[in-house]
Amino acid sequence: MRIDMRHLHAYLAVAEMLHFRQAAERLNLAQPALSRTIRQLEDAIGEQLLERDNRNVTLTEPGRVFLEECRLLIGQLDTAVLKTQRAGLGEVGRLRIGYTDFAITGHLPELLEEFKARQPDIRFDLSFGSTQEQLEQLHDERIDFAFVTGPNVAADLVTTTIQRDGFIALVSDEHRLAARTAIDLQELADEPFIVGSIERWKHFRRHLDALCMSAGFLPRVAQETFNSEGIFGFVAANFGVTIHLECARNYIRKGVTPLAIRNAPQYLETQAAWCISPMTPVKRRFAEFIAANAV
Repeated sequence: MRIDMRHLHAYLAVAEMLHFRQAAERLNLAQPALSRTIRQLEDAIGEQLLERDNRNVTLTEPGRVFLEECRLLIGQLDTAVLKTQRAGLGEVGRLRIGYTDFAITGHLPELLEEFKARQPDIRFDLSFGSTQEQLEQLHDERIDFAFVTGPNVAADLVTTTIQRDGFIALVSDEHRLAARTAIDLQELADEPFIVGSIERWKHFRRHLDALCMSAGFLPRVAQETFNSEGIFGFVAANFGVTIHLECARNYIRKGVTPLAIRNAPQYLETQAAWCISPMTPVKRRFAEFIAANAV
């Protein structure tokens, strides 16, 4: 015979109260039906769980062991039901999140920390990637949210701006401009530039070229690198200069001097992006949080 939750709850009531009539009242059952349920359970297990006579009910040794396991099973089921209900509310789950250099040195860590404080049972799987890589991963459903360089427009995407950064220049501490606090764009016209590779930084490079062209020149690229850390390293070694974002001030290595750019009023957006569908409860909860923190 199959043992189901009806048998477990019946046994738990009798084993805890050691009284069939009181247990039947607790379960809102007729006493003969409760007695039949206990006999079915003992037959299914093949062991006597209770010693009973007209006056007393006691647990056998197998009965004591089964009571402990029964409590564990019911507790695990209650936990499973609660977690399932919370998952339906978007309070339990896992989110796969991609990010760029600009996002991780900017507002993203603060956002994740705040969301984690509100929803401690939601886990993050974080992965670094270029804007283009993340957009492809979104469409292939390999990540749930992308934090990328904007603007991005697609019929199947929702985007929300989470930060806006102005442009700054970065030079070596040994560079002729390092003693300054601010420069004009055209002062960089003849400088060698350290930039992110066109394959991975094409969204930013488009903005960089437009910015420099507004001052009458295109950046003279001396070295391409994989990420911001590489750019900062080559700048510190005085291989060249670069134009980066204000968020870089949160992570500039020793040997690099940031300079304001007086004639660069433009800014660059970092956006959170996600596909319109499918939206699980946990994704919907995070999307609502991101939208509430848009800038």
